[in-house]
Amino acid sequence: MRKVLICAGGPKYELCSFDRFRNDHDIYYIGADRGALYLLEEGIVPDEVIGDFDSLTEQEWEKICREVKKIEKHRAEKDETDTDLALAKAISYNPNEIFITGVTGGRLDHFAAAVRSLYHMKSHYPHIEHKIINRHNEISILLPGKHTIVRDEKYRYLSFFSFQQAVENVTLRGVKYETTSERIEVGSSRFTSNELVDEQGYISFSSGICLMIRSSDL
Repeated sequence: MRKVLICAGGPKYELCSFDRFRNDHDIYYIGADRGALYLLEEGIVPDEVIGDFDSLTEQEWEKICREVKKIEKHRAEKDETDTDLALAKAISYNPNEIFITGVTGGRLDHFAAAVRSLYHMKSHYPHIEHKIINRHNEISILLPGKHTIVRDEKYRYLSFFSFQQAVENVTLRGVKYETTSERIEVGSSRFTSNELVDEQGYISFSSGICLMIRSSDL
């Protein structure tokens, strides 16, 4: 499966662990603004970088210019965020999965924008899995249908939230708190902190948009 990992410029301590990707030979890396520098510091040379790079010093910018072959620099005054630009670029790789890190922590407006961008991309490219990840969380947008959830000890807890509209006819199986034909109301926290009890479970629903967060305490 072809993957793209976008590293944005959020706080470094909020980045995912890159170890899970290092031995994957079918993955492409895109650095968005300072995220390009983060990748280089991890020993990963991005396939390309994009953004306005206004957060970098002259020395940091020179380092990127020396080590990265494909650079797309934009004006600071633009309609898109650097993450939006990177997401649009990621689609050109025809991936099965897109991972985004470096958008949690720090500025909450950047995080809120990233979640909305995640929804926008998922609604336009429903066949691609889009996930925001950091060291302790994985965030996905789910569209109506049935979604298998495979047990992963890195992410012990499961939470589900409605996004923009209520989620209808929610059925959960293989989890500690199962439901049948329930409704996730907008603003409800009732579906927080569930857990898989089997090797895999599933959620199904008939309408609405569901935000799924998988988390760990570690």
